[in-house]
Amino acid sequence: MKTISISRRKFAQLLSAGAAAALVRPALSLGKPPEHSAASTGVVRLSANENPYGPSPKALKAMTDSFGLACRYPDEHNNVLIERLAKLNNVGRDQILLGDGSGEILKLCAETFTGSQNGKLVAANPTFEAILNNASANGAEVVKVPLTADFAHDLPKMLAAAKGGLIYVCNPNNPTASITPKDQLRDFIAKSPRDTMILVDEAYFHYADSPDYESMIPLVKDHPNLIVSRTFSKIYGMAGLRCGYCVAQKETIERMRLHQMWDSVNIMALAAAIANLDDPDQVPNGQRLTSEAKAITIDELDKMGYKTVPSQANFIMFDCKRPVVPLIQAMKQRTVEVGRLFPALPNYMRVTIGKKSEMESFLNAFKQVMA
Repeated sequence: MKTISISRRKFAQLLSAGAAAALVRPALSLGKPPEHSAASTGVVRLSANENPYGPSPKALKAMTDSFGLACRYPDEHNNVLIERLAKLNNVGRDQILLGDGSGEILKLCAETFTGSQNGKLVAANPTFEAILNNASANGAEVVKVPLTADFAHDLPKMLAAAKGGLIYVCNPNNPTASITPKDQLRDFIAKSPRDTMILVDEAYFHYADSPDYESMIPLVKDHPNLIVSRTFSKIYGMAGLRCGYCVAQKETIERMRLHQMWDSVNIMALAAAIANLDDPDQVPNGQRLTSEAKAITIDELDKMGYKTVPSQANFIMFDCKRPVVPLIQAMKQRTVEVGRLFPALPNYMRVTIGKKSEMESFLNAFKQVMA
């Protein structure tokens, strides 16, 4: 079989052509605005918690090398990535389930552990809404428990509301970028009955540097009702490629797999994910660049009198002291896109941390809007 060789510049042109084609597709109405809008030239996009630096150069090369394998099913790459993730997380390979982004993992959890036969979904308010929509579509009752005054999950109230079913804990939480302290989360998991499943979403794990934060993956071995999800969309810059995974006990993985379609992760995403893991600079570089731009942004907002929720993610949320919807619209008119409205916090704006130049554009536009 002939291997296709393509330069990185040509690859970028192909991606640009694909993006242009996406713009002319008919819009789908899902009853709510989409989380992600198509990228436009000249727009500063700080609306979807993406990583502006992209995947590792090694991942870009692996993607182009995979073009010649597009005619083959991705089983071998699938197995390689599972092996790598099992070793990375110190678990068995039968405790890893790959997904089309962690979004598929959340959907599988809703389909497997909620509904008329399994129970309700309990989640924070506000939090990442995808799994709430998945559970509702599955016929489950969805219970929203407000965050505490310091923007942590109210775990005792969530546990009291569950009584079976599934509890979703996004930590660090989207949209607030806040964390629920490790001691509280460990105690909560220990006290949860076995018939109540717990999903801890660690999409922003790599950005959290607080001593009060740690991954819950090591607890999986002792808790059959615990699932921990991760994604390559954030620190690894693969939001458009879609690759994620979860760690759980073997029996839990097998239950979830029954609801999953075959080969849901494509060959290019698998190749990029493996190569990203092989680059020792990808994670620390992303952490450093994001931390520097975030510190500058928070400092400027503080000087303007706007308080930011303590952020442990690649985005921030802050109190604008007035309804945020007109501000979002006014920012968009200045070609800066920020996060959507979160009804539980109607005066708060969520902003992804982009490159320093992008954060300068955000601050300039925000100053104009608030003047």
